Amino acid sequence: MEIQGRYDEKFESIVDCYKKQFELGLDIGSSLALTYEGEIVIDIWAGTRDKAQSLPWEENTIVNVFSSTKNATSLAAYVLADQGKLDFSTPVAEYWPEFAQNGKENILVSHIMSHSSGLPGWDEPVAGHDLYDPDKVAALFETQEPWWEPGSAVGYHAISVGNLMGEIIKRISGKTVGNFFREKIAEPLNIDFHIGLGDEHHPRVAEIHQAVETNPEDLFELEEGSVMQKVMTNGIITAPDANTSEWRRAEIPAAGGHGNGRSIAESMALMANGGAYKGKRIFSEDLIQFALEEQVRGNDLVLVEPLRWGIGFGLPIENVSWMGYLEEGACFWAGWGGSMSIADTNKHVSFGYTPCLMEEGALGADRSQNLVRSLSNLISEL
Repeated sequence: MEIQGRYDEKFESIVDCYKKQFELGLDIGSSLALTYEGEIVIDIWAGTRDKAQSLPWEENTIVNVFSSTKNATSLAAYVLADQGKLDFSTPVAEYWPEFAQNGKENILVSHIMSHSSGLPGWDEPVAGHDLYDPDKVAALFETQEPWWEPGSAVGYHAISVGNLMGEIIKRISGKTVGNFFREKIAEPLNIDFHIGLGDEHHPRVAEIHQAVETNPEDLFELEEGSVMQKVMTNGIITAPDANTSEWRRAEIPAAGGHGNGRSIAESMALMANGGAYKGKRIFSEDLIQFALEEQVRGNDLVLVEPLRWGIGFGLPIENVSWMGYLEEGACFWAGWGGSMSIADTNKHVSFGYTPCLMEEGALGADRSQNLVRSLSNLISEL
């Protein structure tokens, strides 16, 4: 497999791992990038960008990254916190008064951003196309009761966290989360990441697909009435939805972002380098502590694996995934199918990976394990 792009030979070990994924048949087209001390040291891509494997993956190919979008939404919240307009320890209702109904008066912004608010999904039926109307699905939370005592348990807010945070960001800034991210982060730093993709970019989007088509709910044994069952059967989309123009245009701040390895690594460079990148300070270095301070840990009620969250970002923990390879000081999250967004605040490294062939498993499988193990080994040697 011919690798395109450039890389510093000091970081060749992870490039070798990347190549190996193609040899093993675990990858057919993707991009990968790494920053170190605020500089891009790896920016590579290879393979094809369509299911028929006829179109080459190119330098500016982008792809839907599903839940890696959550990191971009969290970065937008950090910008508002730096401006003094958002306090993570403040009740959501201070910014969104209609939210203060049916036991939600004391839900904090930090509860939302650490997936512990008790609002991982909707009571009301939500179809996939309803997600294209973020005002509608956010409003449904105003009268809903939390499913558990806020802060007492962790349950992955697969789609809901984006709509909850999107509404908070809009109430404070007057802008949708996609526009806010573009104006405050993407444009100042020239980062090719989009929450809501303009039609002019659609021709360069890779076709996300699965080797064997499954829905998110197929990944789990669903017990009737469980939190997992309620989340995975209501308001969840399928992989082919990501290839539609409607999905690409929509601002879906938990799952609809489009980017590539380069733009993810550059976005996460803000976390790796104390809120600054390319000589521009986007938010204060002091805020990084909030991403690294554990808010909740436990067996996740949706993903049924041990998870650990700071404010807006996952933290290292031993589970069946790659999360245990990372050391304290790392923050991250990943997307259904295998995209990954990782920052190491100790060694000032950020990592982005975006495939079009989706990997099996809710938290990744062999390909993700291999890449993050290689990344961890590389970081330890810096």
